[in-house]
Amino acid sequence: MKINGTEISPGQEKKIEVNIAKLPSHSSIDISITVSRSKIEGPVLLLMGGLHGDEINGSEIIRRIIERGLNKPLIGTTICIPILNIYGFIHFSRYVPDGKDVNRSFPGNKNGSLASRVAYYLMKDIIPKIDYGVDFHTGGADRSNYPQVRCMLKDPRNEELAKAFCAPFTLDSTYRPKSLRQSAAKLGKKILVYEGGESARFDEFAINEGIKGTLRLMQYLKMTETSNPPDQSNKVIKSSSWVRAKNSGVFLTNVNYGEKVSKNQIVGSLNDPFGDYKVDIKSPVSGYVIGLNHNPLVHQGDAIMHLGKVNKQ
Repeated sequence: MKINGTEISPGQEKKIEVNIAKLPSHSSIDISITVSRSKIEGPVLLLMGGLHGDEINGSEIIRRIIERGLNKPLIGTTICIPILNIYGFIHFSRYVPDGKDVNRSFPGNKNGSLASRVAYYLMKDIIPKIDYGVDFHTGGADRSNYPQVRCMLKDPRNEELAKAFCAPFTLDSTYRPKSLRQSAAKLGKKILVYEGGESARFDEFAINEGIKGTLRLMQYLKMTETSNPPDQSNKVIKSSSWVRAKNSGVFLTNVNYGEKVSKNQIVGSLNDPFGDYKVDIKSPVSGYVIGLNHNPLVHQGDAIMHLGKVNKQ
């Protein structure tokens, strides 16, 4: 296997630095890639975080996996990229300096925008070499996601991989246009998206669930012998919706993320900051709180709670 001109032989582990560009200050911006190969041929698994630079839980998941030596497989190969969007990571931003979202820039263009060039490198030098992948994300804009895997469940292989990862929730999720997952799928590569916690903040529960889920997936692929059994059953969510604020005001929640709610249950309230009114928020469906807004100040139309609907048996 060769990445960025560096050959990694069976039984080797190498850290490869890939230069993407330079800042106006001439500071070099590199992507660090850790490749660990077993002497026994097997599946190639990509573990990647920081596609959105401010979503740091995924970067921490992969850092701990490397630090503990959990990336060293019994068979096959792991490719670990803790931070893809170095620019966003440095500036606590979802985006690169040109204001574009890397995960809406695939398959990329070597002569395009900065985001497009990052995407192009990944599609040219990494994705063709893998069989499977986990792309680690968090909620954004002050919103927490309860640990969950997102994939296209109509693909039986995706369903098997999500079941093996066994996050608390699995969401049936269509492809986002110009996303990594969509572009990789066109090459026949199966990538799960793991969501857990919120941007710019560590969430130990989400980090630990991500590590344990990755080890369960590796065990399923026979890349490791041991893993942690799940603490709770995996719940499959085939449809979900956001509860949006009907008024502007101060949002107070009555429920926690991950909690089960019933239709018409009062799940929170919108309050006038000067004490003139209080409006109860009722759940429109029975289901689970899979995402929750933590910003108390909301405007009319803002998304405040993400509910995964309970499937009819």
